[in-house]
Amino acid sequence: MALLDPRILYRATAQTMGMLGRHRKLLLEMVRRDIADRYVGHMLGLFWAVGHPLIIMAVFLFLFGAVFKARTAGAFETPFGYAVYLLSGLVPFISIQEPLMRSPLAITSNIGLVRQVVFPLEVLPVKMVLASQLHLLVSLAALVLYSLIAYQFLPWTYLLLPVLVLLLLVLMTGLSFLLAAVGVFFKDTKEFVQIFIFVGLYTSPILFLPQWVPNALKPILYLNPLSYLVWCFQDVCYFGAILHPLAWVVLVTGSLIMLVVGGRVFNRLKVYFGDFV
Repeated sequence: MALLDPRILYRATAQTMGMLGRHRKLLLEMVRRDIADRYVGHMLGLFWAVGHPLIIMAVFLFLFGAVFKARTAGAFETPFGYAVYLLSGLVPFISIQEPLMRSPLAITSNIGLVRQVVFPLEVLPVKMVLASQLHLLVSLAALVLYSLIAYQFLPWTYLLLPVLVLLLLVLMTGLSFLLAAVGVFFKDTKEFVQIFIFVGLYTSPILFLPQWVPNALKPILYLNPLSYLVWCFQDVCYFGAILHPLAWVVLVTGSLIMLVVGGRVFNRLKVYFGDFV
């Protein structure tokens, strides 16, 4: 219960932000190099940074919108169709997929930096989170462009997107700290993350409407932490209203708690990293 104390959450958040502020030049340079190095030698280069999320979105739209002909007509009072519903859920999924996959290797893939006594190790997980958010920007741009072309308007809730993106970054930073620290000692961490991502995609309300789920299986939606993130994005990008206030409470408190927990675990274990990498 101590983690719910606003004073603890504030101090931990301020401490993390202060650390990142002190090393902002190093962090930004590492993010730039991470993005550039990822596509060095690729014939299409940075095209993949844009093409990867767009291809994923196009495939799901084709499969569920054209082949299975899923529809939201009559289910909600909103002018948007199933395509916007699907894209609203895919945006957060695409944005968390890569940092979750890379975070367990944040320390073990940088052995040379880990063994430098003066290097701020906290920068490594955060760098992976920030470098991966290029996909978030691309997928959000695709969603906004599609909505404007197809419906010629955006609801007022799109003004909340910066808040939602900030909460997402806080959540992913905390998770990245935790996974990076645990990944040093448990090499299977990446495999567990892969399973979580796969299961999370098909057990959260991204591809289907909650109404389609039998009552006996609906608890699965609420046990899946990804569902709350998806509901918040759907409120902003699809419903145009805050229809899931509980999801917002869970996302705000969960993001701050994860930042505290992830930061504490990372700080307590980082002195042992050099012995295990």
